[in-house]
Amino acid sequence: MPWKNWSSERLGLALAILAALGFSFKAIFVKLAYAVPQAVPVDSVTLLCLRMAFSVPVFAWVGWRASRNLAPLGGRDWLAIVALGLLGYYGASILDFIGLQYITASLERLILFTYPTLTILIGVLFMGHKASRREMGALLLSYAGIGLAFAHDLQVAGDMHAVLIGAGFVFGSAVSYAFYQAGSEPAIRRMGAARFTALAMLVSTGATLLHFCVSQPAGALVQPAPVYLHALGMAIFSTVLPVFMTSAAIRRIGASKTALIGTLGPILTIFFGAWLLGEPLSAWQLGGAGLVLAGVMLISKVGMDTGFLRWAGKALLPLKR
Repeated sequence: MPWKNWSSERLGLALAILAALGFSFKAIFVKLAYAVPQAVPVDSVTLLCLRMAFSVPVFAWVGWRASRNLAPLGGRDWLAIVALGLLGYYGASILDFIGLQYITASLERLILFTYPTLTILIGVLFMGHKASRREMGALLLSYAGIGLAFAHDLQVAGDMHAVLIGAGFVFGSAVSYAFYQAGSEPAIRRMGAARFTALAMLVSTGATLLHFCVSQPAGALVQPAPVYLHALGMAIFSTVLPVFMTSAAIRRIGASKTALIGTLGPILTIFFGAWLLGEPLSAWQLGGAGLVLAGVMLISKVGMDTGFLRWAGKALLPLKR
């Protein structure tokens, strides 16, 4: 069927599926980059630096275009931008990249996918919100699923210490992103979504570059061609394009349907991990994935990737208004 003859809803569904596919491939790109044969494997800081360098120009340009002729920001706004930029795009991403050095892409995706339930916990513990029975049920389902997937990785890896370290870093990434999401809503209302996105991206990029300069020699940026290709692929196919596709899908089919399709992400990561990385697949892993997805769908707040994901897609929506 010719593209121009597609209905708006069908096109929206296709874009949402492609976005979920792109987001799910982020962990695969990271694991492939780590596996490139060389004397000293690429480290997480260098890889994140390359990802940010390749993707931030696009978001900065979009933010500049959306923020022309707007009033200057105050001190409170800049404080929020710095704090949330460090939490979301820098903190969550670096913890995630470190964790992927220890655990499978499949377990990483499932742990990250619990950030909507973590956002609920943050609201209950720090913002005076009350959790409903449905939300408590979602929490129990999600963490039971993580337990099953965690047991699978322990059985396969045979190294409890490594799995615990990796899971801890990735869970820290989910916590960091949950705090970011909880704090970003009032900032977005004050500043506008695209403007906030661009400035938070620049803060995150600056923090990543500073981290690299402090911890790595300049020669660490000299990597084999496959590492550059994986980082570029991550920036284009797992960051920039999915964000625009998500924005377009939301306009055509709504946020709820787009988010529901986003639940394909962990399943796709499990599939690609088994196919491209040779990660073992088991009934425990699939059962864990099913429980996590059920928990996330139960509260109807579905996250799509740490560092640029669900919120960034929504952030571009005002550009077409």
